Amino acid sequence: MQYFYHDHGSKDLIVFFSGWGCDENQFTNLHDQKDVLILYDYQDLKLDFDFMKYQNVYVIAYSAGVFIASIMANSIPNVRLKVAVCGNPYLFDETLGVDKKTVGVFKNITLGNYLEFRRKYMVYSEEEYEKYNELQSLRTIESCADELKALQEMYKKQKDNIDPNFDKAIVAENDLIFKLESQKDFYKEKLTVIKNAKHHIFFKFKGFEDLI
Repeated sequence: MQYFYHDHGSKDLIVFFSGWGCDENQFTNLHDQKDVLILYDYQDLKLDFDFMKYQNVYVIAYSAGVFIASIMANSIPNVRLKVAVCGNPYLFDETLGVDKKTVGVFKNITLGNYLEFRRKYMVYSEEEYEKYNELQSLRTIESCADELKALQEMYKKQKDNIDPNFDKAIVAENDLIFKLESQKDFYKEKLTVIKNAKHHIFFKFKGFEDLI
């Protein structure tokens, strides 16, 4: 696991479990007063970070990061709130998570088709598509492929250790990766639906704090 740390001198910390294939560059449009720790690249779960100096910790988990948070967040001290964003702790469940067909789409992303994937699955509008490309992840396709394999193996081993409890959930109305109706059934009254949005909803917010 890798991380990027924004130190704003706050006593509060947002821990952001980002999604598959992400890095910190994709979220540079978000600005917060709280400190922010962005986690990404889940080829392992090793994390060397001192959480004890924070009085209040807020966990925001996105996409595949919802699964990772479901097996890690309970080991973080002083967590006051856990928010799931466009994801489900049962990551590779055929109904609740990413189905085999969509996993196949992920596996077949290449330098020749990744822009088509972004436009179809990640963003809602042409304006968002331009912004997404400006703030694109700098990770390689090979790195993302290795991470996907690691996530699949991790899910098999850790499925029984999942804590599915989140305090609130935010999903995109037009998400093609985690289906809206399944997330409604799972999160029920905890759910907020963002209209006119696909999987990457972060152009709808000014900061991570808006998701809390």
